[in-house]
Amino acid sequence: MIGPWHAHGHEAENGDAPLPTAAALGLLACPHCDAVWRDAADGEPCGRCGTRLYARKPYSLSRTWAFLIAACIMYIPANLLPVMITRTLFGAQYDTILSGVIYFWVSGAYGLAAIIFIASFLVPLFKLTVLILLALLAQRGSDWRRPERAKLYHIVEIIGRWSMLDVFVVSLLTGLVQIQGFAVIHAGVGIAAFGSVVVLTMLASLSFDPRLTWDGRAQQQAERERREQPSSDDREAKPA
Repeated sequence: MIGPWHAHGHEAENGDAPLPTAAALGLLACPHCDAVWRDAADGEPCGRCGTRLYARKPYSLSRTWAFLIAACIMYIPANLLPVMITRTLFGAQYDTILSGVIYFWVSGAYGLAAIIFIASFLVPLFKLTVLILLALLAQRGSDWRRPERAKLYHIVEIIGRWSMLDVFVVSLLTGLVQIQGFAVIHAGVGIAAFGSVVVLTMLASLSFDPRLTWDGRAQQQAERERREQPSSDDREAKPA
């Protein structure tokens, strides 16, 4: 096993010269125990824990695109269908995400309106846009702003924990209002669509391999050829 490799030099720091990847150096890291192995073929078991080793996540882009397309489809009903249905003695009120934002804004609750708008509308849209951009550039093997793209992926992972805020708010209001007996609140179909968008974007983020950002077209072609080569079952991975 070896420690992290650091690039030195002015050109490497500025990104003017291509940096060698772990796959190009013949190194594979175990996704389970983090052991690093040298000259191990794709699909071989880790010598420490037995987990299959892969230089890149298998079918990463295919799975990412599948989840992203499904999330984009569900994003439309999530914003058009009601997420909360309030029934009182005076009738029923159907609220979508945007109508709720408008209601709180008109009522003077600017902070709450801003939080719901950001967490329930902008954050899912931002995640979808960023993941589509990352998947598209990775598929093309583009070298455009690779450090910034890597930072964008980490930002998506950080803000992902706040994506279910709207679902939590509706669940909390449903329980509280029904206990008080002033009205009856039910979750609408839109909240299920919104939850599907959140789950699908999370799965897309987990399926996307951020290491693809650093792979050029030549490296991707070499990786494809390497995966197509048959691996021998009796070959043992040698620790680096």
